[in-house]
Amino acid sequence: TKMKLLLLSLGLTLICAHTEGTHDAVTSNFDPSKYSGEWYSILLASDHKEKIEENGSMRVFVEYIHALKNSSLGFKFHIIINGVCAAIEFVCDKTEEDGVYSVEYDGHNTFKVLETDYCNHIILYLINENHGNTVQLMQLYGRAPDVSSEVKHKFVNVCEKYGIVKENILDLTTVAQEAISPSS
Repeated sequence: TKMKLLLLSLGLTLICAHTEGTHDAVTSNFDPSKYSGEWYSILLASDHKEKIEENGSMRVFVEYIHALKNSSLGFKFHIIINGVCAAIEFVCDKTEEDGVYSVEYDGHNTFKVLETDYCNHIILYLINENHGNTVQLMQLYGRAPDVSSEVKHKFVNVCEKYGIVKENILDLTTVAQEAISPSS
């Protein structure tokens, strides 16, 4: 019986240790305070690829997100303008809808958090309206410079669900590091 008890204890310990490492993704009822902190741009996608290619106005690299006391979100990004890396900051105002924010940049933007596990990744969906043109944008950020292939695959599926083809998804994991390095 001591051996059975020992095996049972060991089994329960392994189960508890395994579940501690898993973080369920949240798709509604978001807690913006948990978005706060450093993030890395991983994948970027758009139905207008030229907007996210080199010198595109929507090719931005996230540094951090801060939940503000008034329910807005503060973002700090880096963008490359004429070969020079520049920091830009935005305050995005919360709308009435859960997880939806708006900001003015290269037109009017409305974005929403589609999914996050707060610890590893966040997926954002943005609609940019400028001079009668509408552009869709998807962003995958990670807490580390890269995320699992499983999360990347999920992002590709979400993009396709919104009509953004796989060919319009850019991997920023190497570009982002070059973009914000001091030598830029």
